Amino acid sequence: MKVKYLTLFILFVSVLLKTQAQGIIKFAKDVHDFSTVTEGKVATHDFEFTNDGNAPIIISNVTASCGCTTPFWTHEPVLPGKKGKISASYNSNGRPGAFTKTITVTSNASNASLVLTIKGTVVPKPKASPEELANSPSMKLETEGHNFGKIEKAQTVVKSFTFTNTGKTDLYIKNVASTCGCVTFKGPASGVKSGEKGTLELRYSPRTLNQQNERVTITTNDLNNSTQVIMLQATVVESLAQQNILREQKRAVPF
Repeated sequence: MKVKYLTLFILFVSVLLKTQAQGIIKFAKDVHDFSTVTEGKVATHDFEFTNDGNAPIIISNVTASCGCTTPFWTHEPVLPGKKGKISASYNSNGRPGAFTKTITVTSNASNASLVLTIKGTVVPKPKASPEELANSPSMKLETEGHNFGKIEKAQTVVKSFTFTNTGKTDLYIKNVASTCGCVTFKGPASGVKSGEKGTLELRYSPRTLNQQNERVTITTNDLNNSTQVIMLQATVVESLAQQNILREQKRAVPF
């Protein structure tokens, strides 16, 4: 009888310990001041954090207060005592003046929702001379959008866009940002010379269901038109497999 009670007590304690195990996010700082940023530059800061708890931390989502701020984060579980980071990039192009933007971090930690802040002042860039404008590179996209059709939530789909540098000097892609923060990119490793073609690869991982229209802004060193826009469309569902099963079930059965 005593052995039975002892076993129950041990099980109770183990369950209690498991329910109490939880990660704790501790940021070195939750506000970063860029001070001054020259207009046209992409200001980036890494917010580092430590898991001060006793269970792994998984960051489920990071959202910015505007499309001009693009967050990235550690997707792998952060074990107790280990570090992770949230990267916040602010695209200052066409946004002179003071700014304050927030990034909301959602996780399974005990402090499940935290807010980070970036701020600073964008200093207007000097106006280009007529000669500089005439010798500027120029990006011409072959297509300015793509519809992925029906895809699963959190599925990553890839589309490559071809462009030509119709300007007179080398073209560089400075940054690619999306309103959803769910698009990453891979561009040319070096500048694209005058008259040559380049490829921009966009990787889209939607987080919201139903019809989506994502605006992707490309920033280059084109002095006449420094930003280009690509629209990505998709119908996002929880599971394509479930939809296929439902479709099969709705088919008429021949006799």
